[in-house]
Amino acid sequence: MELVANSLWEYWLFLLFSAPLLAFGFYCAYVHYVHLRYDHIPGPPRTSFLFGHLSYFKRQTKDSGKIRQDVFLEWAKEYGPIVRINILHRASVLITSPELVKVFLMSSQYKKDPFMYSRLHNLFGERFLGRGLVSEVDHELWQRQRRIFEPAFHRSYLMSLMGTINEKVEQMMEILEAKADGKTEVCMEDMISSTIYAISVKMLFGMEFKSLVDEQKPFLLAIRNIMEGLTMTNNPFSKFSLGKRKFINKVQESIRLLRHMGKEWIKYRREAIQSNQEFPPDVIMQMLKREAEEGINDEFLMDNFVTFLIAGFESTSNQVLLALMELQRHPRIVERLRAEVNEVIGSKKIIEYQDLGKLQYLSQVLKEILRLYPPALGTTRKLEKDTVVDGILIPGCTSLLFSTYIMGRMEKYFEDPLTFNPDRFSPEAFQPNFTYFPFSLGPRSCIGQYFSQMSVKVMMAKLFQRLEIQMVPGQSFGILDSVSLKPKNSLVCTIKPWKN
Repeated sequence: MELVANSLWEYWLFLLFSAPLLAFGFYCAYVHYVHLRYDHIPGPPRTSFLFGHLSYFKRQTKDSGKIRQDVFLEWAKEYGPIVRINILHRASVLITSPELVKVFLMSSQYKKDPFMYSRLHNLFGERFLGRGLVSEVDHELWQRQRRIFEPAFHRSYLMSLMGTINEKVEQMMEILEAKADGKTEVCMEDMISSTIYAISVKMLFGMEFKSLVDEQKPFLLAIRNIMEGLTMTNNPFSKFSLGKRKFINKVQESIRLLRHMGKEWIKYRREAIQSNQEFPPDVIMQMLKREAEEGINDEFLMDNFVTFLIAGFESTSNQVLLALMELQRHPRIVERLRAEVNEVIGSKKIIEYQDLGKLQYLSQVLKEILRLYPPALGTTRKLEKDTVVDGILIPGCTSLLFSTYIMGRMEKYFEDPLTFNPDRFSPEAFQPNFTYFPFSLGPRSCIGQYFSQMSVKVMMAKLFQRLEIQMVPGQSFGILDSVSLKPKNSLVCTIKPWKN
């Protein structure tokens, strides 16, 4: 009996130690199989059999200060319009051909990649955007959502919101003008973010804050935590790090805070509607009007509350901050911009919808900012079956990556691409098709792009109409990839009144 017991014990010990080795062996075999399927596609040598290019990305971002897209840009220049990228057991393909961008983005045949968007559905185990408008990958369900929200972004409704935009930006201008002594240091990130947030929640959800800055701090901090958490997921091992556990808990708490805020506000609006109160046709109103007809539940409502809150705020505020940063280096462009604002707006404080269309040079400046620094870097599609693309066989179930950041910085599409030149977007200039898509392209283009650019234009026009903004020396002009591109520093500035 003792001999049998010892034999069993040895058998279980053997299984205990051999099972992980066996699993690792199977995983290595699968990684090798993936390599065999994709190695005919042009791309850089892998720096590791198991990790692929992951360690190279980490080294480049740490040692050279590059963002991952800069590495992709170098590879696109060296290896051509179709580039293989290996991360662990997955291979993706980067596409930088305008013809292929048209094929894959302009058609509803190619869906968003579920794997790439899974981190938006759940972040560190917490429901985040769920199956909201941005993260829904099923085209039919997405299309139904899009139809629900379209009235909230119709031109006639957006025109009626100019009063709200003017009001919130004027509140910001009053705070800035009170500090415009040329000495007081102002964190422009805090001011711009607070103002864009106030505009977004008012226009999208009808929410109003008494204070432009103080009341919003917990929610702005929550959004920053979430964006940093999303950035962490670029490293698939980060969630297993004990040193990151405290911050991951903070990200989870931040998601719960935003979803709870959405839940409470939706409850209030639903009760107010039942009491026959009237509301504008904003995002929440569109959802509540259709909830019975479309079978909408509370999870769907909160998914889209958080989706529009973050999408409407993050990319818009970062575009303004990136514009203010870049224009510090171009006084002649600023001079020309001020001249146009002075001609169109003059000294009036209320900017009308019709004025926006007359600010042609401002539009060119903002488009050039979006070319060099698109807050949303690009998008993905999933190739369902084996397909020959430009003579190269791409296996089925492959993630296709499309980047407006990369294509916007390629000399084959834009002359002298690293030079900031708003005239490349003048009405007379030649503009190559399907190389510039900061709001994506085709049926899944951003529903809120016009709303976003209205807010940005009003804010920029007022800032350059009345203030001279100077970055405090010692700050970097670098950029940070925090899912959405943003300045590396918080843009601390001194301000003076601008007198024409």
